[in-house]
Amino acid sequence: MQKHNAHQPLDQAAQLEQTWRDPPGLPGWFAAINHKSIGKRFIYTTFLFFFLGVAIAGVMRLQLAVPQNSLIGPDLYNQLFTMHGSTMMFLFAVPVMQAMAVYFVPLMIGARSIAFPRLNAFAYWVYLFGGLMLYGAFLLNTGPDAGWFGYVPLAGADYSPGKRVDFWAQMITFTELSALLEAVILITTVFKLRAPGMSLNRIPLFVWSMLVTSFMVVFAMPAVMLGSTALLLDRLVGTHFYNPAEGGDALLWQHLFWFFGHPEVYLIFIPGLGFLSSIIATFARRPIYGYPAMVLSLITTGFLSFGLWVHHMFATNLPELGKSFFTAASMMIAIPSAVQIYCWIATLWTGRLNLKTPLLFALAFFFILVLGGMTGLMLASVPLDLQVHDTYFVVAHLHYVLLGGAIFPLFGAVYYWFPKLTGRLLDERLGRLQFWLFFIGFNVTFFPMHQLGIQGMPRRIYAYAAETGWGPLNFIASCGTLLIVASLACFLANILRSRRSGMAAGDNPWGAGTLEWATASPPPAANFIRLPVVHGQEPLWDMQRHLSEHGQIPSPSYVEGVAANFRQVLATTPLDACPDSRPQFPEPSYWPFLCALATTGLFIGSIFTPWAVVWGSLPVACAMIAWFWPRHVDRVTHAEQEYRSDGA
Repeated sequence: MQKHNAHQPLDQAAQLEQTWRDPPGLPGWFAAINHKSIGKRFIYTTFLFFFLGVAIAGVMRLQLAVPQNSLIGPDLYNQLFTMHGSTMMFLFAVPVMQAMAVYFVPLMIGARSIAFPRLNAFAYWVYLFGGLMLYGAFLLNTGPDAGWFGYVPLAGADYSPGKRVDFWAQMITFTELSALLEAVILITTVFKLRAPGMSLNRIPLFVWSMLVTSFMVVFAMPAVMLGSTALLLDRLVGTHFYNPAEGGDALLWQHLFWFFGHPEVYLIFIPGLGFLSSIIATFARRPIYGYPAMVLSLITTGFLSFGLWVHHMFATNLPELGKSFFTAASMMIAIPSAVQIYCWIATLWTGRLNLKTPLLFALAFFFILVLGGMTGLMLASVPLDLQVHDTYFVVAHLHYVLLGGAIFPLFGAVYYWFPKLTGRLLDERLGRLQFWLFFIGFNVTFFPMHQLGIQGMPRRIYAYAAETGWGPLNFIASCGTLLIVASLACFLANILRSRRSGMAAGDNPWGAGTLEWATASPPPAANFIRLPVVHGQEPLWDMQRHLSEHGQIPSPSYVEGVAANFRQVLATTPLDACPDSRPQFPEPSYWPFLCALATTGLFIGSIFTPWAVVWGSLPVACAMIAWFWPRHVDRVTHAEQEYRSDGA
């Protein structure tokens, strides 16, 4: 299938490039709305925050390497602890999964663009400004210090005076607003912009995983946004949502936070499953075994994830019968994950393996996640949970699940899709070195924490006495952190070196079967010169098989009649992806950036005075009116589109 430029007039490809590209130069950088431009910015920004989070974790591990260390004091440690968790959970884990989807989902479904491209740009700017606000406060010694979970009353005005928690609460609203917008954008993209023939039973499993994740975001994120807003009102306005003395309830915060917080684990985990399905199918050289079971497992995991939040609250005074219900639910959710693991093993067992770096990270996932899942089943038991609650056993479990379930697949996905992003391959030797350093360093860092937790070492302490006997295991864990840092240094060096002078990849270096490999690497501005028609779950493999069996490609293979001189896309029906309409998409605009600036001013101003909500709404309203105000060129283009449609 390749690029198919040979069958097209050169002027049409040039016309599409001119129509869909972002404006040139620095001013155009602020007006860009192409999903690939925004997706790359998202990916780079999330990894920047990831490296910052790892650096913070490294400082914490140096502090804990030996007993009674005085490298940093308790106040800075509390800020570092909170910044590490907040960065990894709110600024990296979920956003990086959505960032990968922003870039690759339109390519994988054969679309020219993502839905609501200006809103997509606005979501990125809001996310960026929220992260910069948090780190700006940290550099001014106003970083949050109440933990990344913000438990009240510790996070209340009585125990956390000043503006530290206020900045943290507004960062929550910033980042979750961005996540909500991206979820709506991705849901619309998947349901309405798929290539003709890509019915629901032909959607790539990564796209399925992001669709399930996006629906979870829509239901989970409002809970934490509501909770953080109520916390801010308690602190700034004097409401009493979490004050038992005035009729509030401190446990209300935990319910709201963990109703979001436990599904968030699966917001990170489920896209990782999609990465694995893409990698395993390609490097096993066969479609994933049990496609319907895989899809149903993803959906089941999404549903069950909303019934687990109380297992974070077993140490609170909740009814024992309720705790038993959540124990059962916590064990049940292992079933759909096991189904997927069995399907992957069957795929690998019956395939012809090509053992490259992406597959190494995928295979490591099995070992790491199974171990993390086993400790998760242990923590689902109320008696054991009460013994190890708030100890380093929970820290070990959390990192085994999150890093094993998300970061290992994410690294595999970066090595897998880097050729599509840049047109160049990452160095295989550096990739294998990074893998082994990361795999060994990860286990050396976090496995001893299980034993530390069983020995009673609590979380969130900045120093400990030598008499506790925790020193040797902490020293081993800190040495493992150095291996992780070395691994990330290899990864960064590989990215920078390969981006500049790596081996040319070609359009489909892995011989994959999904549509993102049917266009050039990197893709043109319009993604596809001719929009494809899909005839199976693995379109490129299906086309090759049909060509070998029948001597010709299946017909029809491409869509005709979509305009090239303005931003026209093909919309299809949600179930069967039959052609439905040809809507016109908007041009690049500065207003999403300016609207994000106005929104940032409103949120930051509201930290200092409630009147900022009133006066800050005015520039936001003006920016949004200008954003949606119809321009003369839009009206002319729309009239031209209607004329051509009538003529056709």
